[in-house]
Amino acid sequence: MAMLSPLPPRDGVGATRLHVPLHGEWPTISAYMVERFHHLESGELLARFDRGEIIARDGSAVPLDAPLGAQEFVWYYREPPVETDIPFDIDVLHEDRDLVVIDKPHFLPSTPGGKYLQSSALVRLRRLLGNDELTPIHRLDRATAGLLMFSARPSTRGAYQLLLQNRRVEKVYEAVSARPADLPAFPLVHRNHIVKERGHVCVRVDAAREPNSETLIELLSTDEQVVHTLLRPHTGKMHQLRVHLAALGMGILHDGFYPDLLPEAPDDFERPLQLLARELRFIDPLSGAEREFRTRRTLAFAP
Repeated sequence: MAMLSPLPPRDGVGATRLHVPLHGEWPTISAYMVERFHHLESGELLARFDRGEIIARDGSAVPLDAPLGAQEFVWYYREPPVETDIPFDIDVLHEDRDLVVIDKPHFLPSTPGGKYLQSSALVRLRRLLGNDELTPIHRLDRATAGLLMFSARPSTRGAYQLLLQNRRVEKVYEAVSARPADLPAFPLVHRNHIVKERGHVCVRVDAAREPNSETLIELLSTDEQVVHTLLRPHTGKMHQLRVHLAALGMGILHDGFYPDLLPEAPDDFERPLQLLARELRFIDPLSGAEREFRTRRTLAFAP
């Protein structure tokens, strides 16, 4: 069971939980946090203790002189970063008491993280619908557009999460790639072993190991410059579709990760990653009804 936060969401953003070691060289919890967050100004961090903004599991404020070991977890609200506005709106395609489905635009992260808090699909949707219990059932990369599902209340969340865990949701994507010199014969199934290593933003392929990822790739259309494909992933490894197309010599247009990791650069809203979560199908675990959702978005560079 997930550990409940003693702090409610604020402006649609949940409080951050920090694990504090029970033993170590730090005399107090505040001393540990000063070292843990060495990139922050220590005076302001300590002032947050004085203001009662560092909270224990029971909802009480953690004193500045609380010794290490007094609390294993503390909660606090992140100071909001200066965010770059993502000038695209989410579209709510479906809403009932248990499930919400949206059409996420390119560039918008699914959940808060890093330099994005208010500019995330979760926070925007919580504020739009006035429901702080909304939680994503799955994720889309920030660069990917299309269908994203949210649980609307905790009591039925697990039933929908099990659908994903048991691979009972059919997902269909579209992509537009640079056309290779030799176009493969479609349809085709691509498999390989994808490894995600700590500290690396890209995954890698281990050719010596048995495949752990599989995608059915079908041709929709092509011209002299690009290939428009339909992708049906059987597994859901990180960056799987981007990796599989790159391995076939068909890297997705405007992908800064595959086949080559490019230097970080500001978002170019005129050149979104040409990957779209197009369809979702499943049997609803609560009603038994067939559910089918389809994006209203299109890929701008499709032939």
